[in-house]
Amino acid sequence: MNGIALAATVFGIGRLPEAPGTWGSLAAIPLAWGLHAAGGFPLMAGATAALFALGVWASAAYAAQAGVADPGEVVIDEVVGMLIALWPLSLGLWLMDQPSSLFPWPGWVLGFAAFRFFDILKPPPIRRIERLPGGWGIMLDDVAAGVMAALVASAAAIVAHGALL
Repeated sequence: MNGIALAATVFGIGRLPEAPGTWGSLAAIPLAWGLHAAGGFPLMAGATAALFALGVWASAAYAAQAGVADPGEVVIDEVVGMLIALWPLSLGLWLMDQPSSLFPWPGWVLGFAAFRFFDILKPPPIRRIERLPGGWGIMLDDVAAGVMAALVASAAAIVAHGALL
């Protein structure tokens, strides 16, 4: 596997049988936890931006090599979208100076479920964004799904913790 394929499929995770997007999304959870534990929200946000830039390039190059507009095995977009979906959790923990080893599982599960919901359903404007050319369309629809999931997670946190932002 060449470097483009390694990046686009996240070290081959996208080539696992059945539901590659789900595998890519699941792979993002330990990555997010590790990033948060190592450097809090700033590291997680910076890594997300770097992975997004890598993803635009790698997914476009991989799609061109495969001759397919959006190959299913490309899952770097799911990883980036999931990281964004988990931003509110990381930011909240970081702002409250909680221990980096803390794993509040309801937030992680909600982020995953909400992201997969929006990524699979693709409500407006996600469907339209997906039509952008090359790596931009491949990546940005999952970024939009991640933002929508982050909004759901933020609303749930406000309700669960009885606080307003």
